[in-house]
Amino acid sequence: MKKSKISNKLINLFIVIALFCFLYLVYRVAYLGLSKEVDGVNLKEFADSRSVVSKKIYAKRGNVYDSNGESLAINVSSYTLIAYLDESRSKGEDTLYHVKDKKGTAKKLATVLKMKESEIYDILNQDDMYQVEFGEAGKGLTELEKEKIEKLNLPGLDFVADEKRYYPNGDFASYTLGYAKNDDDGKINGEFGMEQLLNDVLSGTDGYTTYQKDLNGYKIPGTKEVTVNAINGNDVYLTIDSNVQFFLEQAANKAEEKYDFDWLTLVVADAKTGKILGSTQRPSFDPNKKNIKNWIDITVGEAYEPGSIMKTYTYMAAMEAGTYRGDSKFKSGRYKAEDGTVISDWNSTGFGNITYDQGYQASSNVGIINIINNFINKKILEDYFAKLGFGEKTGITLSSEVSGKINFKYQTEVYNAGFGQGITTTPMQHIQALTSIANDGIMLKPYIIDKVVDESGKVVYKGERTEAGRVASKKTALKMRELMYKTVNSNWYAATGSEYRVKNSSVIGKTGTAQLVNSRTGNYYNDDYNVIKSFVGMWPKNDPKVVIYASVKRSGTSKAISKPVTEIVKNMNKYLNIFDDDGKEKTVKNHVIDNYLNTELSTVKSEAKYIKKLIIGNGSKVVNQYPSKGTIIDSNESLILLTNSSNYKMPNLKGYSKLEANEVCNMLGLKCTFKGYGYVNNQSISNKVVKENDKVSFVLK
Repeated sequence: MKKSKISNKLINLFIVIALFCFLYLVYRVAYLGLSKEVDGVNLKEFADSRSVVSKKIYAKRGNVYDSNGESLAINVSSYTLIAYLDESRSKGEDTLYHVKDKKGTAKKLATVLKMKESEIYDILNQDDMYQVEFGEAGKGLTELEKEKIEKLNLPGLDFVADEKRYYPNGDFASYTLGYAKNDDDGKINGEFGMEQLLNDVLSGTDGYTTYQKDLNGYKIPGTKEVTVNAINGNDVYLTIDSNVQFFLEQAANKAEEKYDFDWLTLVVADAKTGKILGSTQRPSFDPNKKNIKNWIDITVGEAYEPGSIMKTYTYMAAMEAGTYRGDSKFKSGRYKAEDGTVISDWNSTGFGNITYDQGYQASSNVGIINIINNFINKKILEDYFAKLGFGEKTGITLSSEVSGKINFKYQTEVYNAGFGQGITTTPMQHIQALTSIANDGIMLKPYIIDKVVDESGKVVYKGERTEAGRVASKKTALKMRELMYKTVNSNWYAATGSEYRVKNSSVIGKTGTAQLVNSRTGNYYNDDYNVIKSFVGMWPKNDPKVVIYASVKRSGTSKAISKPVTEIVKNMNKYLNIFDDDGKEKTVKNHVIDNYLNTELSTVKSEAKYIKKLIIGNGSKVVNQYPSKGTIIDSNESLILLTNSSNYKMPNLKGYSKLEANEVCNMLGLKCTFKGYGYVNNQSISNKVVKENDKVSFVLK
């Protein structure tokens, strides 16, 4: 009984306490709802103070290389110049940390920055400014420019480091590469050309870091930080060979200096694979300066009337139809169409009664009309042009490719299409079509991406030879090569391609001249200036290794492209070792490199006796080699061997490629710089003992 009374008392006590707590809780909730404070702390401010911060981690943009690993587009450190003006930075210090002598600073800075002394002084002479920048002239400074400013020993100057896109070779394949630049947040983005087209591939994926911060911006202790690392962009290797590209750039530069024209374009490709080996146009631009005027890559982005180079494919259409009779004759000169239009040959009077084979050499328009009327028809011609890829994009990885037009309706339009007027094509479409002649009737897709490599070194994409199908018989291809050979190499006065003849080289091809339309009248101009002159070709005749396309707008002379073409052929023959001096094809032997590391030098000499070798050092054993095991080299290339020597002399590398010279520098730990293009012509140190970190400069030619 007693125990029961105690229990009841306890229960009542608990009820009272619980009721009190409940009432207090209700009071606090009401209080908080009205006051929004706890112990003097504003709840809203407290919540805001625990906000989440997310900081972006930028992915590194991938580099662009040529087929040999030469850098074409890379990321380099860039700097923004700043000046501290606040005197408080130097208080209590023996050294000045602000700009005191503003006039003196402005005078010296003007020798480096692209700014007037007065402009610099106005920036430095601002009141109540802690620090200032120098506009565009003070941004994107190179390491060399930074060093020049630092050597001025001017107090109060500093640099903010950043990254920017840099093109080591300036206006080198610039329309292929395009350019990239920093956006407002400092991230590098492609703006034009391949840089823009492959922006996602090169950019990678940005990462981020998140954490909670207090009112002062500091991370709150004990809170979780989440970091997602950036995935760096992939590196892109092009099919372009820098040596071949240099031949094109050099030839284009000479043409630009000597001849007037609206534009000029040059493209060369590997006839057996479809690889684009080089491509350029003039006027050009420097991606570092972005001094661009023409925003079109002519090779794919501009479709224009091709002129008589189109006759090649009209002839092929007739051959494929099985109706062509090359030894049959027609009367050249003039032809009156059904609608009254008079079409004439380029010399108006013609060349008399000539064979159709001769008609190709003489580039006879009347010959084409007779082929269409006697051997084929509109549908056959239209279908064959389409089969060769005209009217469709090639699909090559170049920016803003257009398809051109091959549609024609009326009979006169069919005639015009047969000799390249009234339809539009692109240079890349001709490169594609030409491969069919070079490969016995099998057409190849042109491509310019050799491979894409991720940051781990894994190849995530590999370009390869791709057949677009058989578009002609072997018989047709051989016949066309014969006609193209005679067009360039015949001594007949009417043959149109003699300007493209190269001694000791069996260049074959076809010329073309397309009249431009007068935008004011809507009619074609009738002069030799308002035209686009073109050349399509390949060499050597019997087994073409290279196909080439060249065209120039409003030059007044075909030499504006014939001179560049013949120069390119000569240089590529030497570089690729296609021919002997007597013009006969030379057999180039290929060698597969073995692993010679830790092998006695005497053994290597015995096993690799047919391979040209560059031996560095006087040791008896190989400790490093280039190229590595499994690499295929030809008789023009060298096996570089580093021996176990106590000291090393810098070898004379005259005649060696930039790639080979660079490998020697890497083996010896030297800091090497290169100027120019091509092969080593001069070097600052030769046949002298060198040590690690020594500087060696090379001049290429």
